Amino acid sequence: MAAAEEESRLCSGRFSIGYALAPKKQQSFIQPSLVSLARARGIDLVPIDPSLPLSHQGPFHCVLHKLYGDEWRAQLDAFAARNPSVPVVDRPAAIDRLHNRISMLQVVSEIDVGGGGDRSETFGIPSQVVVYDAAALANSTLVGALRFPVIAKPLVADGSAKSHKMALVFHREGLRKLKPPLVLQEFVNHGGVIFKVYVVGDHVQCVKRRSLPDVSEEGLERNAEGSVSFSQISNMTTTKDSMEEPLLEEAEMPPLSFVAEIARGLGRALGLHLFNFDVIRDVRVGNRYLVIDINYFPGYAKMPGYEEVLTDFFWKIVHEQNKDGADDKESSVGDAEK
Repeated sequence: MAAAEEESRLCSGRFSIGYALAPKKQQSFIQPSLVSLARARGIDLVPIDPSLPLSHQGPFHCVLHKLYGDEWRAQLDAFAARNPSVPVVDRPAAIDRLHNRISMLQVVSEIDVGGGGDRSETFGIPSQVVVYDAAALANSTLVGALRFPVIAKPLVADGSAKSHKMALVFHREGLRKLKPPLVLQEFVNHGGVIFKVYVVGDHVQCVKRRSLPDVSEEGLERNAEGSVSFSQISNMTTTKDSMEEPLLEEAEMPPLSFVAEIARGLGRALGLHLFNFDVIRDVRVGNRYLVIDINYFPGYAKMPGYEEVLTDFFWKIVHEQNKDGADDKESSVGDAEK
């Protein structure tokens, strides 16, 4: 029955993409505007019920997902084994690397960005250390390698509310409130602006957002709190006395060709199609950029024109898969004739 349905769909020129998303993610991503545009291009977005066997659903020409857990992973592995030619965006093994904030950023050192001798921009990551227990927080050798202030982030980045709870720590005393395991990342003044780079296959789009204001030496000394907790940078509020107000409108965007090279390098190294990464510009070195976070399948609805970008991506991936399938069939026929 499934084979007959697939043959009928192919004859009609339509393709089916199954999506498995958490309710909140589905609500923000599967907008009527996206569904309508995809349908007009011959692509049907079909919800997958994760409580039912994936083998009983479909057929699909691509599976799009952002679900976690051993049971779902086993379903995907079984589906991929039965349908080796159907793309799964993206494979759990590739996504795993982004669930740890140390391995997440280590990949930045693995990529090479060319651009020739005229390229003046450089990139890297902030100095950081991983802390596994409370005793390590008192280790002056470990923590002393960092300059305050630092950002304290949970080691695990699994998209849960807990993984978003962070703290800006102004001095060593502020470390006492923290609960390992966590990553201490040196805070770099960056003009109060963060650049979010969205990647969808070959498409790269950069937008600027408000970030933590710069911390002055005077503000660092005067802050008696020790640390300030926050869940998202965009929700962070501080007093004007201790920090400078960011000037979002005046911030100059990094060269798109530069961030696109980084995006392509990360995509190859990670083996991912859908992700974004956060970049800041070090105010001490105007052409030095630091990657501070990488996220799988981000909130694309916040990206201008996301419907067209994602529809183009869907169209390309299913047509490439269909072309490969047709080539394989033609090759088999040719071998039989021989």
